Amino acid sequence: MPWNCHILSTWTQERSMKWLVIFGLVAFSECLVMIPLRKVKSIRENLRDKGLLKNFLGEHPHDLIQNRLTVESAPQKNISQQPLRNHLDSVYVGNITIGTPPQQFSVVFDTGSSDTWVPSIYCQSMACVTHNTFDPFQSTTLLFPSIVIELHYGSGTMTGLLGYDTIQMGDLIIKNQTFGLSLTEDDMAFEHATFDGILGLAYPSLAIKGTTPIFDTIMNQSLISEPVFAFYLSTETEAGSMVMFGGVLDCYYKGDLKWVPLSKPHYWQIPLERISMKGKIVACKRGCQAIVSTGTSMIGPRKQVYNIHKRFDGYYLQDLYVIPCSYMKTLPDIVFTIEGIDYPVPARAYVQEIARGLCVSTFQGRRNKSIRNEIWILGDVFLRLYFTVFDRGQNRIGLAPAV
Repeated sequence: MPWNCHILSTWTQERSMKWLVIFGLVAFSECLVMIPLRKVKSIRENLRDKGLLKNFLGEHPHDLIQNRLTVESAPQKNISQQPLRNHLDSVYVGNITIGTPPQQFSVVFDTGSSDTWVPSIYCQSMACVTHNTFDPFQSTTLLFPSIVIELHYGSGTMTGLLGYDTIQMGDLIIKNQTFGLSLTEDDMAFEHATFDGILGLAYPSLAIKGTTPIFDTIMNQSLISEPVFAFYLSTETEAGSMVMFGGVLDCYYKGDLKWVPLSKPHYWQIPLERISMKGKIVACKRGCQAIVSTGTSMIGPRKQVYNIHKRFDGYYLQDLYVIPCSYMKTLPDIVFTIEGIDYPVPARAYVQEIARGLCVSTFQGRRNKSIRNEIWILGDVFLRLYFTVFDRGQNRIGLAPAV
């Protein structure tokens, strides 16, 4: 971990120098909330080991984004550090606790949804049997109105009950936070996942009606000084990845942050000018929209993804596009142009080895009809390359090449 990190702030330089965070070390009384990330086996690896990969990939492309389409930073009051997991460069997850005394769960920190939920003891789905479950009877701080909820994601559905309790992320304690307790979960989507639930970081308009997403509660309870959070997602290593709440550490990116205004404060949605290879536009020819989602890999309209894949020497196995690994060196960058700036994604990022000599494209064609055809989802494939700041105060996203 670099030891020369400093906080970028909208405050004056003199005041910002009062705040210094070294990863795992508090140098002053108030500072950033940071959550490191590490990686483990992906769902794909677990399924392949069990002989279930082929069927799963055919029916459930990796997509945790919720189906409801309609920064400079300052220091904050706490610092939180805890070990988290990463699904083999696909989904990054971390530990939280819920209730009093605390019950621990691993969740996806997902910018593609707004609701937080975990399995409950009332759930009889196999996906719940194989994961940690929340026991309402063990928490003295739980408020349980027993309101029924239903959440839909690109890869599965969850039904459950609404609750209010204390949620803790490291040293960040969020009181009376709305969350879901699952009653049923899509087994194919969640049974083999190495995470228990989801923690949504998108806008309130995407959340269950009448509820407050966790980041809004964090802001309302004045637990951070600035309404920003940021993701640094490492690749090929277990240590180093993190999500930061309330500020930005510039040692995790190169150059300057390039700010992109949101098209609509609902998802973290931005305009995308074009997608090109070798200078030729291969998708998004007249401009389109992109949702930046940490709970997804890389998903686009089926026909446009096919237009990209047909330029490779490979073949489809159901929805999986297979490429000989030896061919990877010949594959060009896929370039996303945003606000006039090119963001190349090289083959080493969008091709993944699943067996000796056998690779697959991490670009997936969307089957989900609830999201308009021209919308792309820039997930972890893209975000591992580009440090990303989510600025709620000014409704914008900041991008810079990750170190």
